[in-house]
Amino acid sequence: MDRSTHRRHAQSLGRLQEFVKQIVYGGNDGIVTTFAIVAGFAGARADGVGQIGGLAVLVFGLANLFADGVSMGLGEFLSGRAQDDLYRHRRKLEARAIKEDPEQERIALFRILSQRGLPPEEADRVTDILMRHPDMMTDLMMTYEFGMHDPAEDSPALNGLITFCAFLLFGAVPLVPYFLAEPSGRTFVLSIIATFGALVGLGLLRWRATSEALTRTVGETVVVGAACAMVAYLVGWIVGG
Repeated sequence: MDRSTHRRHAQSLGRLQEFVKQIVYGGNDGIVTTFAIVAGFAGARADGVGQIGGLAVLVFGLANLFADGVSMGLGEFLSGRAQDDLYRHRRKLEARAIKEDPEQERIALFRILSQRGLPPEEADRVTDILMRHPDMMTDLMMTYEFGMHDPAEDSPALNGLITFCAFLLFGAVPLVPYFLAEPSGRTFVLSIIATFGALVGLGLLRWRATSEALTRTVGETVVVGAACAMVAYLVGWIVGG
C-alpha cells in the first residue's frame, strides 16, 4: 500500500471512528424497532390482523421508521447541545474555583496526578507548572475530576443527521421483503434473514471502527437485536392470540 492510499484509508477509518457511536446507536435502534413491527404482526393471530397483515406491516413499519428516525436524530441533536451547555457551565465554575481558591484546587490536582501514578515529587512539579497555566489546568480538571471532555469539536447537528440516516438505512432492511413479495410465513422468514444480515453488517462496522474482537462486536450486536425481536414477537403472539 503506497503512502497516498494509506492516507486515504486512514482518513476513511477516522471518519468511521468519529461517528461510530451515532451509526451503531441509530442503526441498531432502527433495525430493532422496525423489526418489532414485523415480528409483532407475525406473532399476532387475530382475524383483523391477518386480513390487513401485509399492508399493516408496511404502513406501521414506514410510519415507525420515519417518525422514530426523526425523533432519534433530534434527540441526538438536543442531547449534544445539552452536553455542550453543561460542559461550558461546569468549566466556568471550575475556572472560577481555580482563580478564587487556588490552594484547594492545587491540592485536588496534586491528588489526581498522584492517583494516576506520578511519584509525589513529579506530581508536585507538574502541579506547579499547571497552576501557572489556568486554562490548561481547567481542561485537565474537567477531564480527570469530572470525567467530561470538551465537546467543541463535536457538531450536534451533524451527529443528529448521522443518527437519522443510520436509523433509516438499517431500519428499512426488515421491511424490504414485504415490498418484494406478498405477506406470508416465507416473507417473515426472509425478513428475519435480512434483519440478521443487517445486524451482522452493523457489528462488522463496529468491529472495523474499534478493531476489537470480531466475535464480541458482531455477537453483541446480533444477540441484543435478536433478544428485542423475540420480545416483540412474543408480545404480538400473546396479544393477538
